[in-house]
Amino acid sequence: MAASLTAYRIKGVWYSRIKLCRKFFERQILSYVALRKSSISADSQFEVLELLMDLCQNRHFLTSGHIRMGFVNSYGPLGAELKRNLISQWWKSVVLSREQVFGVETLHHLVTATGQNESSLKVLDNRMFEEIIKNEELTKKQMVASFQELLHKGGTLRKNLIQGAIEQYVYSLNLVNQKLPFGLAQIGVSYEPETISVELSDSVDSVSEVTSASLVWFSAARTSSQWLDYWVRQRLLWWRKFAIGPSKFISSDYQDNEGNKGTALYYNFPSGKEPVEVILNLGNRQLLQVHHGNGTKIQGRDGRKNVIPCVVSVSGNLDRGVMAYLCDSFHLEDSTVLKKKMQHRKVLKIHPNLAPIKVALNMGRGPTQELRQVCQGLCQELLDHGIAVWPGHLETVQSSMEQLCLKYDEMGVIFTIVISDSTLENGIVVLRNRDTTMKEMLHISEVKNFLMKYIDAASNI
Repeated sequence: MAASLTAYRIKGVWYSRIKLCRKFFERQILSYVALRKSSISADSQFEVLELLMDLCQNRHFLTSGHIRMGFVNSYGPLGAELKRNLISQWWKSVVLSREQVFGVETLHHLVTATGQNESSLKVLDNRMFEEIIKNEELTKKQMVASFQELLHKGGTLRKNLIQGAIEQYVYSLNLVNQKLPFGLAQIGVSYEPETISVELSDSVDSVSEVTSASLVWFSAARTSSQWLDYWVRQRLLWWRKFAIGPSKFISSDYQDNEGNKGTALYYNFPSGKEPVEVILNLGNRQLLQVHHGNGTKIQGRDGRKNVIPCVVSVSGNLDRGVMAYLCDSFHLEDSTVLKKKMQHRKVLKIHPNLAPIKVALNMGRGPTQELRQVCQGLCQELLDHGIAVWPGHLETVQSSMEQLCLKYDEMGVIFTIVISDSTLENGIVVLRNRDTTMKEMLHISEVKNFLMKYIDAASNI
């Protein structure tokens, strides 16, 4: 069996690529548009949330035994791919599609100390800590001094990505020839303190790793409020873009512990609303603090004037974002297959740009070896074009097509393609849509083009 980007050879006949069926493509796109306008309600949101958590662990989205909104210890293969897709879309929206935003990478340990009144997370050598505790010769005063010295030497973990970008401000200012405004973006791990309630104890203080997405925007003070409003609008539209229920993403006034004001973008989880992104006007206090009050050094050009810029920060929690889109995409629907068992079809209707797997390939009736060769050729072509494929043709456990479709629905797979003996005869495959469960016929040579156009079109809805 030979396969290329332009033709397939089936039973000795080469089938050239034919023109994509426009009506077929439009039907698929319209089905997704209709899906966004409807939502499936359940009797109990908390019962649905419990079903979702079970599904996410059974289908290898999440592997953590302790899962809360925004604090996910670890991801399975599908969850990791979903998160990577979300990161890619965030970066594309904030950095790649804008002229004056540049990506940076900063250390997990802060180079510049935080303010005196600001709490910080320290990394300490436990052996030195134990030595101080066990040293009975130390007086109370000496022990306190030893602890203070140990804290001073310990590394300070970042609680957000803002300070690292501010530290790179002067260096980046030269890149843009001192011209304002511009922004520095970064995605990385930050560390947040949390309190976990446990049995037989009031609370346990812990530190959670959070995948944060940050944009630090430097602009003149006279335009900082306008930029704050601009980024609030842009970011709210972005979060809603990938949602089945866009109205669950809302905005509200916000003020942090230091008195900085702005707007928080929330998602309405069944357990209550949680912030997925916060946009704040930080003024210039932190910028002056990090650069030791050197106003001349940090001045940028605003038109003909040299000014000390204000900082507008956009800080997103992508772990909580993953959970938001999992909740948003989870639906319970009636199924003819499960009707006798009084169960619902569980499906993750994840947006095509975020779905970890776009298509699953399976073999129908026909000669196994030849069908597997056709599947492998199509699979490789799709992978070469960046389309994530589930190789169902390699599975050894026999399952009916209905059971496979139920499994793929729970995995969020958008399309299921069945290659059978009719494919060997005339090149036609059966393509099933996750969201509508409708089955269509398509020539195998058009599968790649169709999937690429479908995903591109969904990104513009």
